[in-house]
Amino acid sequence: MRVFIGGVMQGSKRDKAVNNQDYRRTIAQQVKAQHPESEIVDPWAMFPGSMNYDANRARQVLFDMAHEAAKADIVIAYLPQASMGTALEMVRAYDAGTPVISISPMAENWFIRSLSRRVFPSLASFCAWVETGELARIKGEGTEAHSATLRA
Repeated sequence: MRVFIGGVMQGSKRDKAVNNQDYRRTIAQQVKAQHPESEIVDPWAMFPGSMNYDANRARQVLFDMAHEAAKADIVIAYLPQASMGTALEMVRAYDAGTPVISISPMAENWFIRSLSRRVFPSLASFCAWVETGELARIKGEGTEAHSATLRA
């Protein structure tokens, strides 16, 4: 199972500062604990210095990662706040029929609600859900479940 971890990096910051990225490790560890065969695709781990890239390299990485999200079996999007890069990844994944699982307190946000198969209000609630084994079932739902959004 190929799992893409999307999530806020800069959010609404006006400089090159980034938000704490510890959530990526938590998500990866939880997925690997239940699904050791999983391949984790983490843009932050792949491009840790990306905030300092020039415009052309940044654009290339942005669209390459959106393409990777579309190729994944599942996208997990961590959105404690809005994230334009994650939004692009979610759209590309959704258009490709890849299930999107969101972790966000913004469950009523029309964008998150429209593209997500499941929305969890917190990282803890997502981790508890992964322990039930439901993540593998989401992968197998196929595109017919595209419009079904469930909140935890």
